[in-house]
Amino acid sequence: MKLAILSREPKLYSTNRLVEAARQRGHDVVVLDHLHCNLVLEKGQPGIIYEGKKLDGFDAIIPRIGASVTFYGCAVVRQFEMMKVRTAVESQSIVRSRDKLRSMQILSRAGVGMPKTAFTNYSSEVPQMIEQVGGAPVIIKLLEGTQGLGVVLAESAKAAQSVIEAFHNLKARIIVQEFIAESKGADLRAFIVNGEVVGAMKRQGKEGEFRSNLHRGGSGKLVKLSRAEKAAALLAAKSLGLGIAGVDMLQSKRGPLVLEVNSSPGLEGIERATGLDIAGKIIEYTEQLALKKKPVKTVKAVASDSQPD
Repeated sequence: MKLAILSREPKLYSTNRLVEAARQRGHDVVVLDHLHCNLVLEKGQPGIIYEGKKLDGFDAIIPRIGASVTFYGCAVVRQFEMMKVRTAVESQSIVRSRDKLRSMQILSRAGVGMPKTAFTNYSSEVPQMIEQVGGAPVIIKLLEGTQGLGVVLAESAKAAQSVIEAFHNLKARIIVQEFIAESKGADLRAFIVNGEVVGAMKRQGKEGEFRSNLHRGGSGKLVKLSRAEKAAALLAAKSLGLGIAGVDMLQSKRGPLVLEVNSSPGLEGIERATGLDIAGKIIEYTEQLALKKKPVKTVKAVASDSQPD
């Protein structure tokens, strides 16, 4: 089988592990920098030119699209889809997951538990917005933030109003979320492949840090999810139409609360914390997509694009 991994960084752990797992299963695999793909649009003949050559003969692709290049990366994935190449993560699902506000609207409609969240375009309504999520302290997030960047904890209503007004003056789009104190700087990452939780870890932020991201110095360890946590993670991934996903959740007094669903979750933290071959699971899923051996559970979102999402 001929596979392509769309990645800008061939030396990254995740990319290397996917290449290794594919080759172990006897596949011909290449790494393509999606920013170097030129798209050719012609009646009935969509194509991609890479390093002067037309790409063809691929059975499936595995997108690893960074948040900063979502627009172009998804255009490349969409072009492969038009060329009838199966993709482990669909372009529209990546788009849904990358827009924090849009994804939370979809999760809310699907009945997924989440922290109370508010969004407004008017600075004059900031005090009401803070109250709508339960009052200070609150979490303020840039809609385009990633890996814990652009996330602020405002301890008081006055501090929250100052931060929100500053972001609004910079024309930055933000959401405001309730602060879940009982999570104590920790969250859960459930790794989902083809409608199954294939691994999970608990991420703990370093002392004095409310963000648990491993990129911010947090640590991860193997954890067994409760039935409710598994159900929440699976519903979140299905709602966004993601066959591969990293679902981040907080443990709260009212059950698991989904923070974010990542469409290109890193493999290093989860594999080291669990000792599991997650890359192999992704390759196996991609094989099933390409060969159509059995129905795929998660490629169709709960909210179809015929509906406003």
